[in-house]
This record gives sequence, C-alpha cells and structure tokens, in this order.
Amino acid sequence: MDTDKLIAASKDELNLVLSFFSRVESRSSVVLAIDTGMAGFLLSSAPPIRSFSMCMALASGLAIGLLGVSIVFLYFGSAPNLKGGEASLVYFGEIAKHREHKFIEDFKAQDEVNYANDLLGQAWRNAKILTIKFHSLKWAFRFMAFAIPPWLVSLALFAAASGPHGGFFKP
Repeated sequence: MDTDKLIAASKDELNLVLSFFSRVESRSSVVLAIDTGMAGFLLSSAPPIRSFSMCMALASGLAIGLLGVSIVFLYFGSAPNLKGGEASLVYFGEIAKHREHKFIEDFKAQDEVNYANDLLGQAWRNAKILTIKFHSLKWAFRFMAFAIPPWLVSLALFAAASGPHGGFFKP
C-alpha cells in the first residue's frame, strides 16, 4: 500500500473507532438516568425508617445496593485508563506534554509511515478504551436489571404499609 493510501486508511480506521464513543456515552447516560430515577423514586416512596419491616429493609437495601453497583460500573466506564501513546504526535495526552513550537516542528518532521503508524496506534488505544467502556456499560445495565425485582417488591411493600389512602397510590 502506498503511503497516501496508508494514511487515508489509517485516518478512516481512527475515525471509525472514534465514532463508537458517542454510542457508549449516550447509552451510559441513559443507564445513569434510569439508575438515579429508580433510586430517587424508591427513596421518596419509602415510609419513615422506624416503620420499616425486615422485608422492606432487605428488598430496598438490595435494590439500592444493585443500583449503586451499576453506578460504580458507569463511573469506571466514564473514567478509563488513558495511559499509552508514548511519544505520539496524535494522542492528545502526549501532544500536551510538548511546547507548542516543538510539537509543530516534530509533527512536520515525521515521515508519512511514522504518521500512519501513529494514527493506527491511536486507533488501537481508543479501541482498548472503548472495550473498557462497553464492558462497564454491559455490567452497569445488568446490575440495573437485577435491581428491578427488589425495587418493585420494595415499592409494593411501601404501598401496602402506607395503607389504601397513602403512599404513591393516593387517589
């Protein structure tokens, strides 16, 4: 492959990998919104703690715990390890280590093959970061789903404890 085609293919590969970031970020935002919404609704529906039964405490504690684990996975997915790209003239973390003039001179001085290799190295590193993000999102979603049964049980117990005219089933 000639160097112009190699650079074009390397840029395409990097752009393809980068295009997946918005997908994982938007899905993570949705899961975070659902997690916090479920937790907020559960806590706002809870009766005074002194009136909690053992079943209420177990079900609501399990639901909040599972939602908490889901949020922890979202955190790890939103803050992956950014190490890598040593001496890269493409990776923002390495570029920032240069003085402006030195970066410009080094960038202009590199040959086309090294530039293509740097682009491909950046595509590889971003693919590793995306793998962590998607893995974390998958587990966050699973823990959110695991929280649904105890969440529903908690809400039913809270409603039953507040009587026919109380709780979230108020007329």
